[in-house]
Amino acid sequence: MENENSPKQVKRGFVPTDSRDFGEKSLEKLRKSAEEVYFLVSRGYAVKNATVFAGNHHMLSERQRLAVARAVSPKSSIMSRKQKELSDGDIKGETVFIDGFNLIITLETAFSGSPLFHCMDGTIRDLAGLRGSYRLIDKTYTAISAVAETLTALGIKKAVFYLDSPVSNSGRLGYKISELMNNCPFETEIFIEGAVDSILEKKSHVVTSDAIILDRCISWFNLTERVIKRHIGDYGYIDIINLKNGALQMP
Repeated sequence: MENENSPKQVKRGFVPTDSRDFGEKSLEKLRKSAEEVYFLVSRGYAVKNATVFAGNHHMLSERQRLAVARAVSPKSSIMSRKQKELSDGDIKGETVFIDGFNLIITLETAFSGSPLFHCMDGTIRDLAGLRGSYRLIDKTYTAISAVAETLTALGIKKAVFYLDSPVSNSGRLGYKISELMNNCPFETEIFIEGAVDSILEKKSHVVTSDAIILDRCISWFNLTERVIKRHIGDYGYIDIINLKNGALQMP
């Protein structure tokens, strides 16, 4: 049984083949694949089909295909998401609604130094899949504390976390969030729900990188990027899309 006082030391979101799949030698074919997938999905092709086509052509591994699929979005979706994105000033004194596992797992990945991708829509995404199973690790506490400090600095009024009930240890994560944010100057609420996506997609001031939620919600805030900049600094994102002078560029 896992000892909560001695959480397991894990590099969230890392597998041994990552140094090969996302090393300098692989970047050229990843970027070409991303351009081709972007071209296809912006013309109505499904992301899955487009990724299979480009992945087969460039002989990508499954993990490389997943990275391309997460980094690329259709042009129309990118424009829509950008229009709904909030600034720091927009959330000051407001309530934010947080996709809990989505945020915490990406930050655990960041504090593990594992692959992260600065995506076409401006979000930060990882390759760590839940698949219904989750365990708290040593980076969990670091991630939650970093979120608490960043939200305090942003001056929010309230943080509402939603955790997926079908995922194992959702209750334990909720308890740890509540415990570590107990002394924050903002109010915190945690809900463990069976349909988090359907709840968040109806709200404004949403924190997530989930593409479906981003397309349907009223507005969203890129908290993940703020936390990483504040607590890690210049992160070594895997650059498989065109970046120019720090601004995302569409092929």
